[in-house]
Amino acid sequence: QVQLVESGGGLVQAGGSLRLSCAASGFTFSFYYMNWVRQAPGKGLEWVSGITTDGRRTIYADSVKGRFTISRDNAKNTLYLQMNNLKSEDTGVYYCQKDSVRGQGTQVTVSS
Repeated sequence: QVQLVESGGGLVQAGGSLRLSCAASGFTFSFYYMNWVRQAPGKGLEWVSGITTDGRRTIYADSVKGRFTISRDNAKNTLYLQMNNLKSEDTGVYYCQKDSVRGQGTQVTVSS
């Protein structure tokens, strides 16, 4: 059974940083392209970033490009999202996603 468990969220001031983690289990992590998506209060899901199976290629939404970095450790079955220079509009619940499956999410709140 696929399981994705996000962690690392919290409350941070604008301009600050957070590092999110996603522990994956129940499937061969290294075989799958992975994504981070987020949902701001009262809004729909927004794709944030994606990474290839070997971690060599990454892609970002324009809204986070230059501030966020996605990475993965296939030996640890873990996906990461380093978020720098956070803005109030980055507030939301962040999910890692494999195909259509997401975890329970981790809350990120950026105070201005």
